[in-house]
Amino acid sequence: MTAATTSPIRVAVAGASGRMGRMLIEAVRASDDCILAGALDLASSPAIGSDATAFLGVASGVPITADLRAGLAGADVLIDFTRPEGTLAHLAVCAELGVKAVVGTTGFSPEQKDELAAWGQKTAIVFAPNMSVGVNVTFKLLQMAAQALSTGYDIEIIEAHHRHKVDAPSGTALKMGEVIAQAMGRDLKDCAVYAREGVTGERDPSSIGFATIRGGDIVGDHTVLFAGTGERIEISHKSSSRAGYAQGSLRAVRFLAGQRQGLFDMFDVLGLH
Repeated sequence: MTAATTSPIRVAVAGASGRMGRMLIEAVRASDDCILAGALDLASSPAIGSDATAFLGVASGVPITADLRAGLAGADVLIDFTRPEGTLAHLAVCAELGVKAVVGTTGFSPEQKDELAAWGQKTAIVFAPNMSVGVNVTFKLLQMAAQALSTGYDIEIIEAHHRHKVDAPSGTALKMGEVIAQAMGRDLKDCAVYAREGVTGERDPSSIGFATIRGGDIVGDHTVLFAGTGERIEISHKSSSRAGYAQGSLRAVRFLAGQRQGLFDMFDVLGLH
Protein backbone atom coordinates (compact mmCIF):
# COMPACT_ATOMS: atom_id res chain seq x y z
CA MET A 1 0.00 0.00 0.00
CA THR A 2 1.05 3.56 -0.56
CA ALA A 3 1.87 5.89 2.30
CA ALA A 4 -1.37 7.75 1.62
CA THR A 5 -3.45 4.63 2.31
CA THR A 6 -4.59 4.63 5.92
CA SER A 7 -5.92 1.10 6.15
CA PRO A 8 -6.76 -1.84 3.87
CA ILE A 9 -10.27 -2.29 2.50
CA ARG A 10 -12.02 -4.98 4.52
CA VAL A 11 -13.69 -7.47 2.19
CA ALA A 12 -16.24 -10.20 2.87
CA VAL A 13 -16.87 -12.94 0.31
CA ALA A 14 -20.18 -14.77 -0.18
CA GLY A 15 -20.17 -18.37 -1.39
CA ALA A 16 -16.76 -18.72 0.20
CA SER A 17 -16.31 -22.45 -0.39
CA GLY A 18 -17.36 -22.41 -4.06
CA ARG A 19 -15.07 -22.15 -7.08
CA MET A 20 -15.55 -18.41 -7.51
CA GLY A 21 -15.53 -17.76 -3.78
CA ARG A 22 -12.15 -19.41 -3.39
CA MET A 23 -10.73 -17.49 -6.33
CA LEU A 24 -11.94 -14.24 -4.77
CA ILE A 25 -10.48 -15.13 -1.37
CA GLU A 26 -7.14 -15.95 -2.98
CA ALA A 27 -7.18 -12.63 -4.87
CA VAL A 28 -8.01 -10.66 -1.71
CA ARG A 29 -5.21 -12.41 0.16
CA ALA A 30 -2.72 -11.61 -2.63
CA SER A 31 -3.78 -7.95 -2.78
CA ASP A 32 -1.72 -5.28 -1.02
CA ASP A 33 -4.70 -3.01 -0.28
CA CYS A 34 -7.50 -5.43 0.68
CA ILE A 35 -7.90 -7.81 3.60
CA LEU A 36 -10.33 -10.66 4.15
CA ALA A 37 -12.81 -9.69 6.86
CA GLY A 38 -15.61 -12.20 6.40
CA ALA A 39 -16.53 -15.41 4.61
CA LEU A 40 -20.14 -16.50 4.09
CA ASP A 41 -21.73 -19.72 2.90
CA LEU A 42 -24.93 -21.70 3.18
CA ALA A 43 -25.66 -23.37 6.52
CA SER A 44 -25.61 -26.72 4.69
CA SER A 45 -22.04 -26.25 3.46
CA PRO A 46 -19.54 -28.70 4.97
CA ALA A 47 -17.06 -25.79 5.07
CA ILE A 48 -18.98 -23.96 7.82
CA GLY A 49 -16.69 -23.30 10.77
CA SER A 50 -13.48 -23.94 8.85
CA ASP A 51 -10.87 -21.26 8.18
CA ALA A 52 -11.63 -19.40 4.94
CA THR A 53 -8.07 -19.81 3.61
CA ALA A 54 -7.54 -23.41 4.72
CA PHE A 55 -7.63 -24.48 1.05
CA LEU A 56 -4.48 -22.38 0.53
CA GLY A 57 -2.71 -24.13 3.37
CA VAL A 58 -2.63 -21.01 5.54
CA ALA A 59 -4.77 -19.61 8.35
CA SER A 60 -6.59 -16.29 8.06
CA GLY A 61 -8.43 -16.38 11.37
CA VAL A 62 -11.66 -15.77 9.41
CA PRO A 63 -14.13 -18.65 9.81
CA ILE A 64 -16.69 -19.48 7.14
CA THR A 65 -20.10 -18.73 8.63
CA ALA A 66 -23.77 -18.86 7.70
CA ASP A 67 -24.50 -15.99 10.11
CA LEU A 68 -24.87 -13.06 7.73
CA ARG A 69 -24.50 -10.31 10.30
CA ALA A 70 -21.46 -11.97 11.86
CA GLY A 71 -19.84 -12.40 8.45
CA LEU A 72 -20.43 -8.77 7.51
CA ALA A 73 -19.73 -7.20 10.90
CA GLY A 74 -16.15 -6.18 10.13
CA ALA A 75 -16.50 -5.63 6.37
CA ASP A 76 -16.45 -2.51 4.22
CA VAL A 77 -17.50 -4.36 1.04
CA LEU A 78 -19.18 -7.68 0.25
CA ILE A 79 -18.32 -9.49 -2.99
CA ASP A 80 -21.25 -11.69 -4.01
CA PHE A 81 -21.33 -14.20 -6.89
CA THR A 82 -24.12 -16.42 -5.58
CA ARG A 83 -27.80 -16.75 -6.60
CA PRO A 84 -30.35 -13.93 -7.05
CA GLU A 85 -32.46 -14.73 -3.97
CA GLY A 86 -29.40 -15.03 -1.74
CA THR A 87 -27.79 -11.89 -3.13
CA LEU A 88 -30.91 -9.80 -2.49
CA ALA A 89 -31.12 -11.10 1.08
CA HIS A 90 -27.44 -10.19 1.53
CA LEU A 91 -28.00 -6.68 0.14
CA ALA A 92 -30.78 -6.03 2.63
CA VAL A 93 -28.36 -6.64 5.49
CA CYS A 94 -25.55 -4.75 3.72
CA ALA A 95 -27.81 -1.69 3.49
CA GLU A 96 -28.67 -2.02 7.17
CA LEU A 97 -25.03 -2.31 8.26
CA GLY A 98 -23.60 0.26 5.83
CA VAL A 99 -21.63 -2.34 3.87
CA LYS A 100 -21.06 -1.72 0.15
CA ALA A 101 -21.37 -4.54 -2.38
CA VAL A 102 -19.86 -5.87 -5.59
CA VAL A 103 -22.44 -8.13 -7.25
CA GLY A 104 -21.48 -10.55 -10.01
CA THR A 105 -24.54 -12.77 -9.59
CA THR A 106 -26.47 -13.57 -12.79
CA GLY A 107 -29.98 -14.80 -13.50
CA PHE A 108 -31.93 -11.87 -11.98
CA SER A 109 -35.50 -11.38 -13.19
CA PRO A 110 -36.54 -7.83 -14.18
CA GLU A 111 -38.34 -7.50 -10.83
CA GLN A 112 -35.25 -8.65 -8.94
CA LYS A 113 -33.12 -6.13 -10.85
CA ASP A 114 -35.53 -3.42 -9.71
CA GLU A 115 -35.11 -4.60 -6.11
CA LEU A 116 -31.33 -4.54 -6.50
CA ALA A 117 -31.51 -0.99 -7.86
CA ALA A 118 -33.60 0.01 -4.84
CA TRP A 119 -30.85 -1.19 -2.49
CA GLY A 120 -28.48 1.04 -4.48
CA GLN A 121 -30.32 4.01 -3.00
CA LYS A 122 -29.24 2.90 0.48
CA THR A 123 -25.67 1.73 -0.11
CA ALA A 124 -23.11 1.71 -2.95
CA ILE A 125 -23.29 -1.26 -5.31
CA VAL A 126 -21.33 -2.26 -8.41
CA PHE A 127 -23.49 -4.72 -10.35
CA ALA A 128 -22.25 -6.34 -13.53
CA PRO A 129 -22.99 -9.71 -15.15
CA ASN A 130 -19.26 -10.08 -15.75
CA MET A 131 -16.53 -8.42 -13.68
CA SER A 132 -13.72 -9.22 -16.11
CA VAL A 133 -11.92 -6.11 -17.33
CA GLY A 134 -11.46 -7.76 -20.73
CA VAL A 135 -15.15 -8.58 -21.06
CA ASN A 136 -16.13 -5.01 -20.25
CA VAL A 137 -13.70 -3.66 -22.84
CA THR A 138 -15.35 -6.15 -25.22
CA PHE A 139 -18.73 -4.59 -24.38
CA LYS A 140 -17.31 -1.22 -25.46
CA LEU A 141 -15.99 -2.69 -28.72
CA LEU A 142 -19.43 -4.21 -29.39
CA GLN A 143 -21.06 -0.84 -28.80
CA MET A 144 -18.79 0.72 -31.42
CA ALA A 145 -19.27 -2.16 -33.88
CA ALA A 146 -23.06 -2.13 -33.51
CA GLN A 147 -23.23 1.57 -34.31
CA ALA A 148 -21.17 1.08 -37.47
CA LEU A 149 -22.82 -2.19 -38.55
CA SER A 150 -26.44 -1.33 -37.72
CA THR A 151 -27.72 -2.24 -41.21
CA GLY A 152 -26.80 -5.07 -43.55
CA TYR A 153 -25.42 -7.37 -40.85
CA ASP A 154 -27.08 -10.23 -39.01
CA ILE A 155 -26.06 -10.47 -35.35
CA GLU A 156 -25.66 -13.74 -33.48
CA ILE A 157 -24.30 -14.24 -29.96
CA ILE A 158 -22.76 -17.62 -29.14
CA GLU A 159 -21.79 -18.48 -25.57
CA ALA A 160 -20.30 -21.58 -23.93
CA HIS A 161 -19.97 -22.46 -20.25
CA HIS A 162 -19.31 -25.44 -17.97
CA ARG A 163 -21.93 -28.11 -17.36
CA HIS A 164 -22.77 -26.75 -13.87
CA LYS A 165 -24.04 -23.32 -14.98
CA VAL A 166 -27.74 -23.08 -14.15
CA ASP A 167 -28.90 -20.06 -16.22
CA ALA A 168 -29.00 -19.57 -19.98
CA PRO A 169 -28.15 -17.54 -21.92
CA SER A 170 -25.38 -16.33 -19.66
CA GLY A 171 -25.66 -12.92 -18.03
CA THR A 172 -22.67 -11.83 -20.09
CA ALA A 173 -24.33 -12.89 -23.36
CA LEU A 174 -27.50 -11.03 -22.41
CA LYS A 175 -25.49 -7.94 -21.53
CA MET A 176 -23.79 -8.15 -24.93
CA GLY A 177 -27.23 -8.23 -26.53
CA GLU A 178 -28.38 -5.26 -24.46
CA VAL A 179 -25.28 -3.23 -25.39
CA ILE A 180 -25.76 -3.99 -29.10
CA ALA A 181 -29.52 -3.34 -29.08
CA GLN A 182 -29.11 -0.06 -27.23
CA ALA A 183 -26.40 1.09 -29.64
CA MET A 184 -28.85 0.42 -32.49
CA GLY A 185 -31.76 2.16 -30.80
CA ARG A 186 -33.61 -1.09 -30.12
CA ASP A 187 -34.90 -2.91 -27.04
CA LEU A 188 -33.43 -6.39 -26.64
CA LYS A 189 -36.68 -7.89 -25.38
CA ASP A 190 -38.30 -6.93 -28.71
CA CYS A 191 -35.62 -8.38 -30.99
CA ALA A 192 -33.97 -11.29 -29.12
CA VAL A 193 -34.37 -14.82 -30.49
CA TYR A 194 -33.39 -17.50 -27.97
CA ALA A 195 -34.42 -20.71 -29.76
CA ARG A 196 -34.83 -22.00 -33.31
CA GLU A 197 -36.36 -25.32 -34.21
CA GLY A 198 -38.32 -26.66 -37.15
CA VAL A 199 -39.46 -24.45 -40.02
CA THR A 200 -38.64 -21.01 -38.64
CA GLY A 201 -38.89 -19.02 -41.86
CA GLU A 202 -36.28 -16.55 -43.00
CA ARG A 203 -34.26 -14.70 -40.44
CA ASP A 204 -35.69 -11.36 -39.31
CA PRO A 205 -32.87 -8.89 -40.14
CA SER A 206 -33.64 -6.83 -37.02
CA SER A 207 -33.26 -9.81 -34.64
CA ILE A 208 -30.35 -10.65 -32.35
CA GLY A 209 -29.91 -14.39 -32.04
CA PHE A 210 -28.53 -16.34 -29.09
CA ALA A 211 -26.96 -19.81 -29.04
CA THR A 212 -25.99 -21.57 -25.82
CA ILE A 213 -23.48 -24.37 -25.27
CA ARG A 214 -23.03 -26.19 -21.96
CA GLY A 215 -20.33 -28.77 -21.37
CA GLY A 216 -17.24 -29.87 -19.52
CA ASP A 217 -15.31 -27.28 -17.54
CA ILE A 218 -15.52 -24.33 -19.99
CA VAL A 219 -15.01 -21.21 -17.86
CA GLY A 220 -16.71 -18.86 -20.30
CA ASP A 221 -16.48 -18.19 -24.05
CA HIS A 222 -18.47 -15.47 -25.82
CA THR A 223 -18.48 -14.61 -29.51
CA VAL A 224 -20.60 -12.03 -31.31
CA LEU A 225 -20.92 -12.60 -35.04
CA PHE A 226 -21.78 -9.74 -37.38
CA ALA A 227 -22.58 -11.58 -40.65
CA GLY A 228 -22.84 -9.37 -43.71
CA THR A 229 -22.75 -9.99 -47.44
CA GLY A 230 -19.28 -11.14 -48.41
CA GLU A 231 -17.78 -10.74 -44.94
CA ARG A 232 -18.11 -11.68 -41.29
CA ILE A 233 -16.79 -9.84 -38.25
CA GLU A 234 -16.35 -11.78 -35.02
CA ILE A 235 -15.62 -10.20 -31.64
CA SER A 236 -14.72 -12.81 -29.03
CA HIS A 237 -13.69 -13.07 -25.43
CA LYS A 238 -12.50 -16.36 -23.93
CA SER A 239 -11.79 -16.96 -20.25
CA SER A 240 -9.23 -19.60 -19.31
CA SER A 241 -9.73 -19.14 -15.56
CA ARG A 242 -11.84 -17.15 -13.10
CA ALA A 243 -8.84 -15.02 -12.15
CA GLY A 244 -9.99 -12.22 -14.48
CA TYR A 245 -13.34 -12.03 -12.69
CA ALA A 246 -11.59 -11.83 -9.34
CA GLN A 247 -9.19 -9.07 -10.38
CA GLY A 248 -12.04 -7.07 -11.93
CA SER A 249 -13.99 -7.49 -8.68
CA LEU A 250 -11.11 -5.98 -6.71
CA ARG A 251 -11.06 -3.00 -9.08
CA ALA A 252 -14.77 -2.58 -8.32
CA VAL A 253 -14.02 -2.81 -4.58
CA ARG A 254 -11.47 0.00 -4.89
CA PHE A 255 -13.93 2.11 -6.91
CA LEU A 256 -16.56 1.76 -4.18
CA ALA A 257 -14.15 3.19 -1.62
CA GLY A 258 -15.02 6.60 -3.07
CA GLN A 259 -18.79 6.10 -3.24
CA ARG A 260 -21.47 6.43 -0.55
CA GLN A 261 -24.51 5.14 -2.41
CA GLY A 262 -25.73 4.42 -5.92
CA LEU A 263 -25.90 1.59 -8.44
CA PHE A 264 -22.84 1.41 -10.69
CA ASP A 265 -21.49 -0.94 -13.36
CA MET A 266 -18.04 -1.87 -14.64
CA PHE A 267 -18.16 0.93 -17.23
CA ASP A 268 -18.23 3.28 -14.23
CA VAL A 269 -15.34 1.40 -12.61
CA LEU A 270 -13.23 1.46 -15.80
CA GLY A 271 -14.25 4.95 -17.00
CA LEU A 272 -15.77 3.60 -20.23
CA HIS A 273 -19.07 5.52 -20.21
